[in-house]
Amino acid sequence: MTGQHHARLRKAFHVLTGALILVAGLSACGGSGSGDPFTNPPLVANSPGGGGQSLSFAYFQRCVNPIFLQALPITLNGVPTTNSCSNSGCHANATGTGGAFRIIPAAQPLDVTLPANTPDVIRASDMYKNFYSAQGEAVVNDPTQSLLINKPLVRNVLHGGGLIFASDQDPHIKLMEYWISHPMPAGQDEFSTAGYNLFTPADPVNGVCNTN
Repeated sequence: MTGQHHARLRKAFHVLTGALILVAGLSACGGSGSGDPFTNPPLVANSPGGGGQSLSFAYFQRCVNPIFLQALPITLNGVPTTNSCSNSGCHANATGTGGAFRIIPAAQPLDVTLPANTPDVIRASDMYKNFYSAQGEAVVNDPTQSLLINKPLVRNVLHGGGLIFASDQDPHIKLMEYWISHPMPAGQDEFSTAGYNLFTPADPVNGVCNTN
């Protein structure tokens, strides 16, 4: 056997050894365990996604939703006037032109203390649609970064509806800031009874809306 033949055999041996190592590595990293390292496992167990905290539904419907229905003195293009957030030209669900934030003016409040008003019942209501839309404009636990606060103040963001509140000391702003700043405990949903503590006394039906 010539030296050249020996060299070819050594090269072939090294190539075969490398291929076997690659196959073994693939089997260990993500092979199916069925003997074919080039297929995926039959089941892939992904870890559940982590969800953020929710805001209180009870506080929203008693203390925040009424703000959107009120006729408020506003300044639009430098001209004083009166309007409401749920006006047909603003954030009314059916006819509004105010972007993604939508309010159903006729939404009726629900007694969250009644057993018949289960989460499924409430989530099917118009009031919940208002809650869901408003929460989408909030950065939980950070009012200063929330469009729900910054837009009506025209604070570093444009607002087609003009200046709604003269400053962040307005009582309406304080209600919305309190709502955003007091999310439900981690792992509890928007109907958590922890939300009752946002009232004085801790009664979501008759309690006074806290602001500090």
